[in-house]
Amino acid sequence: MERSQERDGGEGVAGWEPDGGGLRLRREIGLWSAVSLIAGCMIGSGIFMSPQGVLVYVGSPGASLVVWAVCGLLAMMGALCYAELGALVPKSGGEYAYILQIFGSLPAFLVIYTFVLLVRPAAIAAVSLSFAEYAVAPFYPGCSSMPQAVLKAVAAICILLLMLVNCWSSRLATMLMNVCTVAKVFSLLVIVGGGAVVLGQGRGYTEAFLFAFHNTTQQAGRIGMAFYQGLWSFDGWNNVNYVLEELKNPKQNLVWALMIAIPLVTSLYLLVNISYLLVLSPNELLSSDAMAVSWGNQVLGDWAWIVPLAVTLSTLGSTNGTFFGGSRVCYVAAREGHMPQLLSMVHVHRLTPTPALMFTAAVALVLIIPGNFSTIVNFLSFLGWITYGTTISCLLYLRMKKKNLPRPYKVPTVIPVIMLLASLYLVLAPIIDHPQIEFLYIFLFLLSGIPVYFLLVHFQCQPKWLQMATMYLQLLLEVAPAIKNVD
Repeated sequence: MERSQERDGGEGVAGWEPDGGGLRLRREIGLWSAVSLIAGCMIGSGIFMSPQGVLVYVGSPGASLVVWAVCGLLAMMGALCYAELGALVPKSGGEYAYILQIFGSLPAFLVIYTFVLLVRPAAIAAVSLSFAEYAVAPFYPGCSSMPQAVLKAVAAICILLLMLVNCWSSRLATMLMNVCTVAKVFSLLVIVGGGAVVLGQGRGYTEAFLFAFHNTTQQAGRIGMAFYQGLWSFDGWNNVNYVLEELKNPKQNLVWALMIAIPLVTSLYLLVNISYLLVLSPNELLSSDAMAVSWGNQVLGDWAWIVPLAVTLSTLGSTNGTFFGGSRVCYVAAREGHMPQLLSMVHVHRLTPTPALMFTAAVALVLIIPGNFSTIVNFLSFLGWITYGTTISCLLYLRMKKKNLPRPYKVPTVIPVIMLLASLYLVLAPIIDHPQIEFLYIFLFLLSGIPVYFLLVHFQCQPKWLQMATMYLQLLLEVAPAIKNVD
């Protein structure tokens, strides 16, 4: 086949790579698109729904604000550690790429095994169901529960549409993220502004601030659960590391994107929580499962519909960002031989990881069928912090064993140490304080990855029908092997 070169407005090479004999993904993510990806993934439905959970677990408004601030600090410290790892290992894939480079094939496979088959598709399915609930709500006024079949159908349509957008163009997907991020930031600013107006008019409930730390809990387990609630709203701070090979000038833009996005989101979260505390009475704060909706009914009046619309856009953008980053991890794992070869290929014209996107969508659609993710979402945080702790230990390992590696960016050693201790606390505290059978199921699921690894990866037992299917699907989907983007 004749090889050619294309350029897309001077934004990185697109098309056939002369030396590698494959395709590469375009570098189309600039600084502000990276900021949008981080903020867009972090601001989902959490800030509109979970402040009540934080408040219930810690027991006081002042302590809840401290929890939100510490969650933002943990996200910032974790992101800075990941930025150093991204400079040392300039590959897409995030935790998977770093664990593969430092600890080897089996630990990396276990990470990708849980990530591809459970963590990322479950997150996509759960957030898409949340999107469906708010998108359908205007058509069922006054109904406390909506038909599950309708919710599942709308969630499935959301996943399929986002799959098509991401398959068609990475630039279109980033544009959608940018639009949704602007909309959700604007909606948070409306809540902040509304709280300021209420305070200026002297109508706010100031009791929450006069007795800010009254009834604060002293139980470590409840504090840990409060952090789970808050950290769920910050989830997504590491998404740029999943798409590092598509980031323009990654050594500079990665750090700048993190330094802009995470403090911005943390500040908005704190101000939004203060607005909630000013507008809603203590009883409303403790009884409302959706503080933003209750706030909108109190402040916006006839414009209260803005809040459900904001949550709809927020969940759509969050699902799109999760889709975008999750499919890249699947693609990178396949490129390293830990997933079927087909998933490592990109479309010859669109230069998007079409097979990986379709696979992620298919698993997410299957996970929609049960329809209840309240339990699994609680344990996604548990799995996530196991992975985060392992990844941070990679950085500490490199600090001890590879001291002379050139580091264009370096964080103080105390930051990864704090992050590792926080990870251990967030993993062990729920097990010790309130052991549940689901933790055993997660452990058994992780163990099941070991025989799968030795059978399919180590001994490479791949049936001929799989090879034939790969060849036919490659022709049908018009995809070809890809090479790595490395600066």
